[in-house]
Amino acid sequence: MNDVLAVSGLKRSFTQGGVTIDVLRGVDLSIARGEIVALLGPSGSGKSTLLQAVGLLEGGFEGSIRILGEEAAKLGGDERTRLRRDALGFVYQFHHLLPDFTAAENVVLPQLVRDVADADAQDRAVSLLTSLGLGHRLDHKPSQLSGGEQQRVAVARALANRPALVLADEPTGNLDERTADVVIDEFLRLVREEGSSALVATHNERLAERMDRVVRLHEGILTT
Repeated sequence: MNDVLAVSGLKRSFTQGGVTIDVLRGVDLSIARGEIVALLGPSGSGKSTLLQAVGLLEGGFEGSIRILGEEAAKLGGDERTRLRRDALGFVYQFHHLLPDFTAAENVVLPQLVRDVADADAQDRAVSLLTSLGLGHRLDHKPSQLSGGEQQRVAVARALANRPALVLADEPTGNLDERTADVVIDEFLRLVREEGSSALVATHNERLAERMDRVVRLHEGILTT
């Protein structure tokens, strides 16, 4: 089985004020092991909804989502949590770091949830952050870091548990162009070095071109 992710016939609708809005209208998508795919589309096109579905963060979807061969629709709540914890990593537009913890501690904590030994978690955090140029910022809290540094910590946190698939939702959307270039380059390099796959939602054509493949979401329909 070469696909980390296989989505088939995915649909999602919302009802507001008696009106039904079809956000996803039968999305099919597969991502191979080690592949980095850009999900391109304007704001409101359904990119975040698709990532929430693939990330097993929300219910109410029709269709099939298979992660590492496991059909999400057949899993109970605890099993979905286990699959999300063990197989997925997340990077958001805003870093969502824990403000009272240092950069290293923010990367250690998700490992402890998986029962990684403290010393091993510490070593992994130091290794990831150092590879991202933050070896001198390990003991700094988020408020002491620049926006680009905060987002690089978020990237390290997402990869801490060696996920098969990283889901990134506008990971540079809150950064200036120069900083965004640095962060996306580091993100792509680290994902490739780790052997993970990634689905990266963005509206930035220039950034999307740096990835292995681009798919486009428009009015709930995915095209290549």
